[in-house]
Order: sequence, then structure tokens, then C-alpha cells
Amino acid sequence: MPLPRAHIPSTAALRVLETFDRLGTTIATGDALGLTQSAVSRQLKTLEEQLGVALFHREGRHLVLSAAAQAYAAEAREALARLTQAGMRLRAPVDHGRLNLAILPTFGMRWLVPRLPEFARAHPEVTINLSTRLQKFNFASEGIDAAIHFGDADWPETQALRLMQEQVLPVAAPDLLGNLLAGQPNDRMPEPAALAQLPLLHIDTRPEAWPTWFARHDVAAPRLTGTVHDQFSTIIQAALHGLGVALLPLYLAEPEIAAGRLVALAPHPVELPGAYYLVWPEARATDPALRAFRDWLAAVVDEEDMLPR
Repeated sequence: MPLPRAHIPSTAALRVLETFDRLGTTIATGDALGLTQSAVSRQLKTLEEQLGVALFHREGRHLVLSAAAQAYAAEAREALARLTQAGMRLRAPVDHGRLNLAILPTFGMRWLVPRLPEFARAHPEVTINLSTRLQKFNFASEGIDAAIHFGDADWPETQALRLMQEQVLPVAAPDLLGNLLAGQPNDRMPEPAALAQLPLLHIDTRPEAWPTWFARHDVAAPRLTGTVHDQFSTIIQAALHGLGVALLPLYLAEPEIAAGRLVALAPHPVELPGAYYLVWPEARATDPALRAFRDWLAAVVDEEDMLPR
């Protein structure tokens, strides 16, 4: 059943609303969209009349979006972004050589992207478009052909290629260690229990990482404190600036250790639950671009698994 037209405002009005939500004033909104302040106000008033609900209240001389209007603006922003992406896909040539790939931000930028030139040389007919995602999403509604995901291969109605298990090392800035290693030989690692004396850095997608690490070293898990981060990129920066000890995957830890910016606080990595997967909808399984990328990625992972460390 089609929606009543009253529930579908113009894209121009929605663009004004979402821009106002981001920038907070009609002047800034007008500057961003190339409109006069009065034109912005007219669009917002028309939108209120069309929806039949007040979107703003006044605080002094300023208009402020209601909480419900802010939520509506966020949904409008997502809808406009999807329309923009759909338009780009519509205008793109239909050559079956395009792959829209969702990636985890740090894994994508630090592990995958440096290897993509090799894929481009081997498959010049395939264009890979990258977008970052931290959480699961709906393949069908977001126009994503495949995703690199961490966890378990439990995405409904999909197929998956296991890429690698996550192995982690505790690392810290050299200056952070201070008295912890005082009087010990230069090549001596601290005892695992001693790490509990230092601030620990946590990532919210791996809440059991530190308890698992201590358990693997037969250390009763201490009361864990420290800062929590949503991405490895921020944890790396926190560790580099001496804010704590980070449990980093090998692909992130090894370059920093080799450059002398971080030091390893254990001789061997620990394997944690969960793995990295390439995931794709079952309906896309025979797509030529996806198949080429999947086969290349499997070969890269197999080759690197055999390299000595």
C-alpha cells in the first residue's frame, strides 16, 4: 500500500532539515546549501506544515529541534545517503566489475588497503568501492555486496570465507614501563601478573580480551580498569602516548614494535575467540567481481599464514 504523499516531504526540505540538525543555525544551513536565511526558514516551515507536527521550539532568538525532530533528521540523513548511493550506482556502467565492500575501519585501512594494489593489477576489470562499518547491517537495504566482519560466521542467509584467527600481543610505549622493568635484563619480559599494575586499554568489541589473556597465562583475572575505545586506531594512539597497555592484533602490533614505537610485553601472542571473515549474501555468490576478490583474498591469507614470524 503506497504511503500518503503528506508523509513524503521533498528531498530539498529534508536536506535543509538534516543540515540544520548538523549545523544548528539557519545562517550556517543557508551558507552550506547556497540558500538565503529566509529560504531556509520557509523550507522548515513548509516541512512542519506538511508533517503536521511542530519540529522546533525557541530558546531566546534561536530555533532548536525537538528530540523527536532530531531523530527524524537522523533518519532523513540516512535515507538521503542511500538515495545518493543508489543514484551513483544507476549512473555507473553495468559491467559486472564493481564490488561494494564494507570493511572494519582499522583492519581495512591497515591490513586490506595496502594489499589492494596487488588485486588491482591482477583484476583491472574490477572496481572495489569501500565503506566502513563497525556493526552488522542489512545487505539488501544498504547496497553492500560483501563485508569483512569479525566474530562468528553467523550472519543469516549468507556465506563466509574465514580469513584469520585473531592473535594478540600486549604492547606499550617504552616510557610507560618505568619501574616495572627496573633492574631486569633488557630482554626480560615482565611477568603476566605485573601487567595488572599498569593501566589497561580495552576495546568494546572484545570485552573478554584481557580476562582471556590473563586466564591463558594462569593468572587470576585482576579487577580490570582503564579506558574503553571503539576502534583499534584510537587504542594504538592511546598506547603510543603512554596511556596504557593495549592488546593489539599481530598485524597492528608488529609494525609498531619493529619501528620501536611500542614494545611487546609478552614473548608470544595469544589466540582469542572470534575470527575475521569475508561475508556475502547467498544471492551474490556467483557474482564475477565477488568471486575474483574472494579467490584472491583466500590466496593472500593462505600465503601469509605460511610466512615465518
